[in-house]
Amino acid sequence: MAVELTKREQEILELIASELTTEQIAQNLHISIPTVESHRRNMFRKLGVQSVVGLVKEALKNNWIKV
Repeated sequence: MAVELTKREQEILELIASELTTEQIAQNLHISIPTVESHRRNMFRKLGVQSVVGLVKEALKNNWIKV
């Protein structure tokens, strides 16, 4: 079963992979810090990972981001 991320989750994922902090991501996307954290939790759940490292590994494996 293919996992699908929302457009916003994809944007946040790219910024996470660019090593931006939660605060920087929130400022960049003009959303609140809790909203960024909520999107991150949703991605963890969807992908079955428990850390940002796991999130980035899954994103690379699925070609959602480039190095």
